Amino acid sequence: MNTLLSTNFELPNQLSKYKGKVREVIYLENDLIVIITTDRLSAFDVVLPKGIPYKGQILNQISSHMLNLTKSIVPNWLITSPDPIVSIGKRCEPFKVEMIIRGYLSGHAAREYKKGKRYISGVKMPNDMNENDPFEIPIITPSTKSDNGHDEDISKEEILDKGLVSERDYEKMESYTNILFEEGSKIACERGLILVDTKYEFGKSKDGEILLIDEIHTPDSSRYFYLDGYEERQKNFKNQKQLSKEFARQWLISKGFQGLEGQELPQIDNNFTNIVSQRYIELYETITGKKFFPAQMENIENRVKVNILNFLENH
Repeated sequence: MNTLLSTNFELPNQLSKYKGKVREVIYLENDLIVIITTDRLSAFDVVLPKGIPYKGQILNQISSHMLNLTKSIVPNWLITSPDPIVSIGKRCEPFKVEMIIRGYLSGHAAREYKKGKRYISGVKMPNDMNENDPFEIPIITPSTKSDNGHDEDISKEEILDKGLVSERDYEKMESYTNILFEEGSKIACERGLILVDTKYEFGKSKDGEILLIDEIHTPDSSRYFYLDGYEERQKNFKNQKQLSKEFARQWLISKGFQGLEGQELPQIDNNFTNIVSQRYIELYETITGKKFFPAQMENIENRVKVNILNFLENH
């Protein structure tokens, strides 16, 4: 096996474990949290049956890279990354909203705009915009999780009225979101990219500090365009060249699958997983500007456990 789809070990002082679509989260005593980014690939809310070699390593290392680059301007949860696919940090109580910030009319916002809507999460969008045009000033369009697990747009006013976040805490999250997006945009520009939109999640630590949590600026949580040729493509109403996991979705669509009822998942072969793996490696090297060095693939689960235990014994 050259991928890790799940882990099956228990750590000392483990309180509980949560298994998401891609990541496994282990809660420990002393307010520590361990996040293992597996090689699972999720598309259209479906987890594919085969893993993507090095995907977990790539996502974890991009996020660790970005968290370390921005920790001097916004405090975050990360303490260390003791293994290529593992991050360990401070446990926080997550706020029940995601702070989505958009510099361009793309994705969900563009789909709503095409329906004739001019407000998203209570924020007014200008008239006469084309898809992928920049907003004059980036807009923050929060979302919250509904009971069925899908994101739902929610305005700042609704968040405060429902008491999901206090006004003081929301103002801090809003400020952090703008600061992070500005810094993320600068980092992207240096790499010949445009940070189009992204999401940030925040939580409150045991001592009451608001911290940035989760991953940031990865191709799974952000949309990037290539800077070179953006203006020309926009002027000619052409699709923008994206840097994201969109290529995997497009492959599934070409095979007649969009996660809809009655649709069967196409056969996922090694050719597909290897192609997707190569694309993720390209993403890593483009976003970070670093050469990708693959971790050893033999007995990944044991390697992960040993590296976590080594950290915990010395922490």
